[in-house]
Amino acid sequence: MTLVKATMALAAFGLLTACETGGHAPVQADKTRDRGTDKKHLSQLVAGIWVDPNGCDHWIIDDGVEGYADARRDKYGKHVCSNAAPPETATGPFKNGTFIFDPL
Repeated sequence: MTLVKATMALAAFGLLTACETGGHAPVQADKTRDRGTDKKHLSQLVAGIWVDPNGCDHWIIDDGVEGYADARRDKYGKHVCSNAAPPETATGPFKNGTFIFDPL
């Protein structure tokens, strides 16, 4: 029983250590840059629209490794619900600008 507990504690410690390091580069202060493999300024990425279950639009970008999303709003800060696509559907060139294959 002691061997099982020791093995479980070692496994838990290993998992927590993996979560801490994560294999990612440290988060930089400049949040305007894509830290993925192509490392572009975010203004160079192409956005599409994802329609949520309520029918409202969200800007989305998928570069194959990282993804970005933000609610689409009008000049008054209200959600835009344009019927650009059926609910729970993504449309537009949101995967353009990357060489990474992403089947979804």
